[in-house]
Amino acid sequence: MGKLQTVPSPATALHGRHLPRLETGDHLDQATFHARYAAMPPDFRAELIGGVVFVPSPLRLEHGVSHALVMGWLIHYWIATPGTQVWDNATAILGDDSEPQPDAVLIIEPHSGGRTSVSEDGYATGPPELIVDVASSSESIDLHRKRRDYEQAGVLEYVVVVLRQRVVRWFVLQDGTYREVEADAQGLFKSSVFPGLWLDTPALLRLDGRQVMATLQHGIETPEHAACSLADRGHQGRDQLPRYSVVYVQ
Repeated sequence: MGKLQTVPSPATALHGRHLPRLETGDHLDQATFHARYAAMPPDFRAELIGGVVFVPSPLRLEHGVSHALVMGWLIHYWIATPGTQVWDNATAILGDDSEPQPDAVLIIEPHSGGRTSVSEDGYATGPPELIVDVASSSESIDLHRKRRDYEQAGVLEYVVVVLRQRVVRWFVLQDGTYREVEADAQGLFKSSVFPGLWLDTPALLRLDGRQVMATLQHGIETPEHAACSLADRGHQGRDQLPRYSVVYVQ
């Protein structure tokens, strides 16, 4: 994969031409998609997944509330964990045919050993450590095409809140391949990358924000989280970050 770019290469330059509206099913390279996306109205949203454009459907209220709760969960962890950062609906340039816009992202900051960076025009490039997508109408895309893109890019953990099925699916990258992990007997997921990042799945699905935050706080108060000082790890942070044992779905 060559250097990621946010302007079309000379072979696909669009200067002086009318830029067509992006439509679901368009097959584009990342740079051409990015140029056409930038020319769309500010409230327009699209993603490039595996070289194919997807324009999302309107979002129901349940999606918006679930998204807000996921953001609150991650922001609470971010505040408690120096060396991390949260993104909300930010474009992520992952490769020559991949420019998704995940619902929520948790990264290790670059100065603490994270793998993301920022392009000259302010877009995130490189694989985040953890991505969360809330899926309803986008379920088939999030669990298949998008999951493959994240796997190929090297996103370490991918979490999908599947609203229609009332489940949370959590994938961990192992030897370059995603393996799905199981929640424990209480329905808790515990990140294998971020110490203390605990998710109470039943509480999230019933939109019980207090319980979601209480469970996360228990994780933040563990010795594992206290021992993890990402802000002081420098460029060796990712290599030194603990990876905890997980139970995989058979």
